[in-house]
Amino acid sequence: MSEVTVYRPGPRSWAVMLVSELKMVARDTAGLIVPLGLPMLILLVNASSAGRQPVGQGRTALDAYVLPLVFTMVVAMTGIVNMPSFLAYYRRSGILRRLGVTPASPALVLVAQAAVGILQIAVGVVAAWILAVLLFDANPPVSVGPAIGVLALTTAAMYAIGLIVAALSPTPNSAVAIGLTAFFALGASGGMFGGRDSLPDVIATIGGVLPFGAGNQALSAAWLGAPVEAGPLLGMGATIVAGVVISALFFRWE
Repeated sequence: MSEVTVYRPGPRSWAVMLVSELKMVARDTAGLIVPLGLPMLILLVNASSAGRQPVGQGRTALDAYVLPLVFTMVVAMTGIVNMPSFLAYYRRSGILRRLGVTPASPALVLVAQAAVGILQIAVGVVAAWILAVLLFDANPPVSVGPAIGVLALTTAAMYAIGLIVAALSPTPNSAVAIGLTAFFALGASGGMFGGRDSLPDVIATIGGVLPFGAGNQALSAAWLGAPVEAGPLLGMGATIVAGVVISALFFRWE
């Protein structure tokens, strides 16, 4: 009895998929510009008011509050709005279904989309940082390692929410609508439109453990060299677990 040979996608297949995803993102003008341009606009608007006001450890209000907010926005828009819309489009157009009958699993798209998203986030964060340094003499975080770790955890949490949006959205347009709603809801409760101190206590408390507020708060602490509290980290960890479970239960390839 002859053995059945099972073919698996090799490095070349992964490279082709990655290049294809890069081209798709590059052709989506709004999806490419908005996650990079809007946070920079927020940076320019808030940098003047933040000024050089010192807040500790040689860091200014720009360093401790504006930059963490801008970086969190880049991550949130890419993970919650961009990524789900692409997956919903692929499902609606039948791409995921067709991949399901080939040696290349539909999960290949998820991995490639995540890789492209991380690259886009890196570009957005670096561009905002360079702008802040050149125009406003921004300072690096006191605790560089924790800041990078928090940014990575925030990215994972935002992508977990994005997977939920992709799982529940029947069409690309609904994915954008649901993603934007989730983005603004998380942002509003997490301090995007002002400090959480101005929010009702219940909303401020909830917003502090949801990914936007938790990531923003933890990044701010790392920038000042202060200990990162366990609450925001546990909140983002819980979001990752919930996102994986919910998306696994409801996501459909076709």
